[in-house]
Amino acid sequence: MATTADFRNGMTINLDGTLFTIMFFQHHKPGKGNTVVRTKLRNVLTGAVLEKTFRAGERIDEVRLEHRPMQYSYNDGNLYYFMDQQTYDSIPLSGEVIGDDQLKYLKEGMECDGLVHGERVIAVDLPNFVTLAIVETDPGVRGDTATGGTKPAKLETGAVVQVPLFLNEGDVIRVDRREDKYMERANK
Repeated sequence: MATTADFRNGMTINLDGTLFTIMFFQHHKPGKGNTVVRTKLRNVLTGAVLEKTFRAGERIDEVRLEHRPMQYSYNDGNLYYFMDQQTYDSIPLSGEVIGDDQLKYLKEGMECDGLVHGERVIAVDLPNFVTLAIVETDPGVRGDTATGGTKPAKLETGAVVQVPLFLNEGDVIRVDRREDKYMERANK
């Protein structure tokens, strides 16, 4: 158990059975009354942000989360199987745990970061930059330049991003998956 005096940014706490990470906190002493601690909390699983005020000295349940390297193996229907690279265990996760924004960039053999609470994987974080091949796009035309326009390109995982006009099917590119944005052409 910890108290509000132990708060720090990035600390994970358990509130009513839900895990939250402290994004911001501030001790506030009003003219009348007791000191309070105002916080901005992010739900670990959903990413939703919550503002909550605690009484100074209030006891809270601090949670230790562990980061483990994992590798994506395959999917079987709605379950996605990852291998824990420390224990070599196969871990099935649902699409809701991974998140739709990440699923469209998930590729076999991809190294990921697993967030573990106790012995249960509660979240998986893909690398910020992924390297994928273009499988479908309009052909490039001679004279198209990097400063010209953009066109949609479907990647090998099914994601669609805007790419420069000079890129063709079969080209390998780096994508910032957080912003669905083309970064550069990668070596094959």
